[in-house]
Amino acid sequence: MNEVKCVCGHVNPHGTILCESCGRALTDEARKGKLHDMRYEGSARRSQTYNKTFIDKTWNFFSSVKVGIWLIVITLIASALGTIFPQVMYIPPNVDPAQYYGEQYGTLGQIYYWLGLHDLYSSWWYLLLIASIGVSLVICSLDRVIPLHRALKNQRVDRHEGFLKRQRLFNRKEANISDGDIEKFEKALKDKKYNIRVEDGNILAEKGRFSRWGPYVNHIGLIIFLIGGMLRFVPGMYVDEVLWLRDGETKTIPGTNNEYVLENKKFTVDFYDKEKDKEVYNSALEKAGPVVKEFKSDVVLYKRDPEQTLGSESDLVEVQKAKIIVNEPLKFDHFAIYQQSYRSDEFQSMTFTLMNKKQEKGYGDVTIDLFDPKDSYDLGNGYKVELVGYYPDFSGFAENGEPQTNSPNPNNPAFVFNMISPEHPKGEVSFTAIRQTVEPLGETDYKMTFKGIDTRNATALTVRKDMTLWILGVGGAIFMIGVIQGSFWMHRRIWLQRKDGEILIAGHTNKNWHGLKKDISDLIKDTSIPDVIDQTGENKGKESGNT
Repeated sequence: MNEVKCVCGHVNPHGTILCESCGRALTDEARKGKLHDMRYEGSARRSQTYNKTFIDKTWNFFSSVKVGIWLIVITLIASALGTIFPQVMYIPPNVDPAQYYGEQYGTLGQIYYWLGLHDLYSSWWYLLLIASIGVSLVICSLDRVIPLHRALKNQRVDRHEGFLKRQRLFNRKEANISDGDIEKFEKALKDKKYNIRVEDGNILAEKGRFSRWGPYVNHIGLIIFLIGGMLRFVPGMYVDEVLWLRDGETKTIPGTNNEYVLENKKFTVDFYDKEKDKEVYNSALEKAGPVVKEFKSDVVLYKRDPEQTLGSESDLVEVQKAKIIVNEPLKFDHFAIYQQSYRSDEFQSMTFTLMNKKQEKGYGDVTIDLFDPKDSYDLGNGYKVELVGYYPDFSGFAENGEPQTNSPNPNNPAFVFNMISPEHPKGEVSFTAIRQTVEPLGETDYKMTFKGIDTRNATALTVRKDMTLWILGVGGAIFMIGVIQGSFWMHRRIWLQRKDGEILIAGHTNKNWHGLKKDISDLIKDTSIPDVIDQTGENKGKESGNT
């Protein structure tokens, strides 16, 4: 594409409507217009100039404001659809999502899973939408800010007459203005904080140019914010996991790459006491019953010694002891562990007695650790109990008679025992659950009799790490700076030229035309300089929204 050389000698990029230097109209359409469209100062935008190659078409597509708005709308709709049913992290951990959504929510659930809405914020197409919004913001900004900057940088004081008379605020008058009037005008401009350039008796006064960059500062803030949001999916940048720890239990902290381990020494819950706490609570306690006052976890944080073998007794080095209380997390190495919830009196182990039904005689006790059950328990003298099946959260029998479990948590334990005795060396099979015993292979001579249960508390801790917060904060701050910059200031320009015995005065602003007109009226007070006239007429408001 050839460049366009103006009569004034300035070489403009192809597609420029108004000469960047003198403001002369370079197209027939601009010459015929009653008012100039001053968005981007009439300078050429790439998207309106080139449309041949694939790169051009891609650039033009993403430079469209309509495309950007539609991308945002589609993303918002997708985000809303993702809240119809629970996300995959909130369904039971031991179930297949493909089956779960269909069984729980029918056809809609199957469609929900098929579209990837069950894991929306990690799905490739949702991340692609976010990335597309970012690309749109970048291209939209570059497509507009580069020509705008070039045009504002190249503008001369002496502008073409056609440029001045096509400004919304304009007037001309045959007059011979004295140097004293010009000096008064310049002084008034300085008092109003205008930047003044004077050439050959012509004046260009300007202030608030920085406000023109407000929308693009907004875009920069949004782009940084989107980058921060997408970085949350990069391993190691963001962790938000729940860690369940029972009293005395030690587990590796998720998200730490097996580097840190946490031990729960003891979990305690304190309740409000009518006798010890303030009397003001008494009436509420009588109505509500026991109310939790505080719950906390006494923990020990360990770090693995890289020089020791993983899993050995000496590979853990104590880092610190801490109490994790609500709103008082344990913090270390960019991680924070918060007290979230708890389960009191959770089943830990169950004890059964192998009993002869007729003789009602016991032949030994079997204690089953509900979190680490053994396959068999030898009671001696030919008596043995084998654990054939374990169902931590028994929910009933399937159509084929197989026992089912809802979760791996021991909320309603059930067992299938094979009871071996001298009379039955191959064993007798019995299904035993709380308040339920089934003998699937016929009546047995022996049974497993419930003897007792041990419980312990379990604490729910939230493990969080967010290396993107400062990026999100910077993006949000820059966005707000752009909002303030573009909302509370305006770019105002006033031209005063003397040509062939005439005085030409014109003004332009990107917003608040009434304020600019009042400015000019105040500036020319007590001088012979003519006041500007608002030329909008049928074109009223055409320029009022430009940036």
